[in-house]
Amino acid sequence: MKKELLYLLPLLPAAVAGQGRYNIVYIMTDDHTAQMMSCYDKRYVETPNLDRIAADGVKFVNSYVANSLSGPSRACMLTGKHSHKNGFTNNEHGIFDGTQQTMPKLLQKAGYQTAIIGKWHLVSLPTGFDYWNIVPGQGDYYNPNFITMDNDTVVERGYLTNIITDKSIDWMENQRDKSKPFILFIHHKACHRNWLPEMKYLTLYEDKTFPLPETFYDDYEGRIAAQQQQMSIARDIDRTDDVKIYRPGMESPLGPTHLGMLSRMDKADLMRYCYVYDSISNDFLSRHLEGKALAEFKYQRYMRDYAKVLKSLDDNVGRVLDYLEKKGMLDSTLVVYTSDQGFYMGEHGWFDKRFMYEESLSTPLVMRLPKGLEARGDIEEMVQNIDYAPTFLELAGVKPPKDMQGRSLVPLLEGKHPRDWRKSVYYHYYEYPAEHMVKRHYGVRTDRYKLIHFYNDIDAWELYDLKNDPHELHNLYGQPGMEKVTKQMRRELRKLQEEYDDPIRNQYPLD
Repeated sequence: MKKELLYLLPLLPAAVAGQGRYNIVYIMTDDHTAQMMSCYDKRYVETPNLDRIAADGVKFVNSYVANSLSGPSRACMLTGKHSHKNGFTNNEHGIFDGTQQTMPKLLQKAGYQTAIIGKWHLVSLPTGFDYWNIVPGQGDYYNPNFITMDNDTVVERGYLTNIITDKSIDWMENQRDKSKPFILFIHHKACHRNWLPEMKYLTLYEDKTFPLPETFYDDYEGRIAAQQQQMSIARDIDRTDDVKIYRPGMESPLGPTHLGMLSRMDKADLMRYCYVYDSISNDFLSRHLEGKALAEFKYQRYMRDYAKVLKSLDDNVGRVLDYLEKKGMLDSTLVVYTSDQGFYMGEHGWFDKRFMYEESLSTPLVMRLPKGLEARGDIEEMVQNIDYAPTFLELAGVKPPKDMQGRSLVPLLEGKHPRDWRKSVYYHYYEYPAEHMVKRHYGVRTDRYKLIHFYNDIDAWELYDLKNDPHELHNLYGQPGMEKVTKQMRRELRKLQEEYDDPIRNQYPLD
């Protein structure tokens, strides 16, 4: 054991080697997006506790996912590999292979305690964790079920975001071995559909009118895949389940999905809920809205309920930070906050994610840094969620395995700017045909350009100049004068497909 420790110590930053290895608290939400985080974007909401993390550390301003979907994104994080390598490409048919090498397993071998609490969403049960307590599937906001390590299903009373935080703090305070370093994964359901708020925030934001995104009425000209999606706020968002509009006294407020969640509520809470949403529904029905007025009404309802759910999440991030500060653990703990991908808050007229466009390719990523990691402020290098695994391993004194496809972010956290840092990121989305009907596609993004190929039952290319067209409205593929850029981007795409060994390159050769 002493020989192993001597082997590990040279890999650690000097400050860590002198004081013991860092603890890591990794907080991940579902469907949270940078537009709804005030350290990134102040147009919509304030998130003071999330902003605390960035204020005491770093904010990544070019943070991306490899596959904008919940389960696949989690698999990329755990393995440090793209979807085609970890085997979990989509939610519809995937089962995560828990026997494979993962970052938590490697941390266990290095003497770390590993725990995950909250949303797992990988179908198989967790492996590589000393402790786990997860919600089945997507989880329920009210009085949720949890699956224990004994494979028992237990009903917990209360609001899910609060319960996950309660359990996380309890594990840190009462269940772990305090002589050992740990990594704790706090995985929230928030801000996932159907955006059901905590009781105390039922009427929050009801007096706020959110600004309409510039691209809300995008007509998708020149983008055939965007024309065929089914994630339009005007057309596809569900009137009862999502917007929560019904005919009080004549129609139940419990839509097919909504029903399962609201039926879990205590009777008094359900009465309070219906009191608020009955009023909203009656107001809507009295207006007889159509066309753009109806679409914009749905948008406001969506934004308000999403923001309510986010408020509880921000509160609970604050609880975790306060606990760590009270226990004197902040100087020895890396606190990471991110989401499984970005989300559309009305941009292009949409909700949900999946497309390689900026709002869902990007994901918020902030880190509160302990002593020994001296970077502060914005980090502009391009990073991806396959980088988290090698980062945590290096901070634990473990050399990342060569088959991990991500790159450790430790140099960036030390304030360095490696000259050989990546100049582009690779993306591949697989889930079609499926909910929202977003076509399969892969692509490459550089600091200025983005090239996307939609394939399978379609063969369509898109090219964007992100400097001159940041909203990605004008497809330049095949346009006169873009031949040189197109050739360069196809070359970069081919290089990444070869580097990451994506077999799609054999099916759709770029030469």
